[in-house]
Amino acid sequence: MERRKFLKGAAIGAAGSALAAPAIAQGAKTMTIVSTWPRDMPGLGVSAQRLAARITELSEGAIQTEYYAAGERVGALDVFDEVANGNSQAYIGADYYWTGKHPGLAYFTAVPFGMTFAEINAWCAFGEGRALWDELQDQFGLYGIPAGNTGTQAGGWFNKEIESADDLKGLKMRIPGQGGQVMSKLGASTVSLPGGQIYENLVSGSIDATEWVGPYNDYFMKFYEAAKYYYTGGMHEPGAQLSLTSNKSWWSSLTDTERAIISAAAAEENAASYYEAVALNGEYLQRLQDEQGVEVRSFNEDVWDAMGEAAMEVFEEAAAFDDLASRINDSMQKAMRQYGRGVALFEGQFVENRNRIFDIG
Repeated sequence: MERRKFLKGAAIGAAGSALAAPAIAQGAKTMTIVSTWPRDMPGLGVSAQRLAARITELSEGAIQTEYYAAGERVGALDVFDEVANGNSQAYIGADYYWTGKHPGLAYFTAVPFGMTFAEINAWCAFGEGRALWDELQDQFGLYGIPAGNTGTQAGGWFNKEIESADDLKGLKMRIPGQGGQVMSKLGASTVSLPGGQIYENLVSGSIDATEWVGPYNDYFMKFYEAAKYYYTGGMHEPGAQLSLTSNKSWWSSLTDTERAIISAAAAEENAASYYEAVALNGEYLQRLQDEQGVEVRSFNEDVWDAMGEAAMEVFEEAAAFDDLASRINDSMQKAMRQYGRGVALFEGQFVENRNRIFDIG
């Protein structure tokens, strides 16, 4: 699917949603949503726009969403404070951007060697994740809902091959969250740039490498113009959960029905964004190789092991921040081991043998 066709379809869908609801519903509530993603960015940006439109559609116009992409109302990384201060009602983004406020926020997006899409949703829905997330966000006057997931992300784009952990020393890389802390421990110089600023920094040489999402999202970012080596499966975001996070006072002012409508729309998009990535990543990985000459690589075991050792240090440092951070880390680690064993013994063995027998991959 070409970008222009995809965006045209998204625009038609958004327009259809608007037409399905009354133009101005009697007594409608306004929900101003700010986002960390650029407008019409395939994948993340379109997902956020789709969610905003869906809230208005499901509510039959009772909740009128006003959506602002990154930079249209506030900067991409300013949306957290914008909503915490009550200037807008909600943001759509990735909470690991704000680990400087509290390291526990990373656990509700992604942490190195952490949870996959199914696992993080299980933790938040049926484990301790929901209660811990509430306790953490209460400190900032916020309330978050899972509203998207990228699945396991690519290891990233590099302007040279990574054959050992030593190759990471001195590397300038865009990688946020705890994944960035892991890379820093291995000698890389890391920065956390919003999506709209990555390309220019990579092309100019201000950075040597970047992670973003996966083949479908990355295809349109044109990182291949400056970095030809594309690494599969990274350690940093095994199932990055995105959130629709509201100002808690505003959220509490809604009726039970209004909260249920917003939650339902978010749950739809949480699943849809992941399914979209699964459906399109294979196609776009092939296109990157065939059309742009991208060289696909995988990290070797030595690099993986070095990252793993660094990740253990990062977890210890995060847990030492305060009691809540310690409890979040302990809960995630326990759940990851419980869920991970079952996944490996059932799904893992099945996929490994299916792919072997049918020569997939």
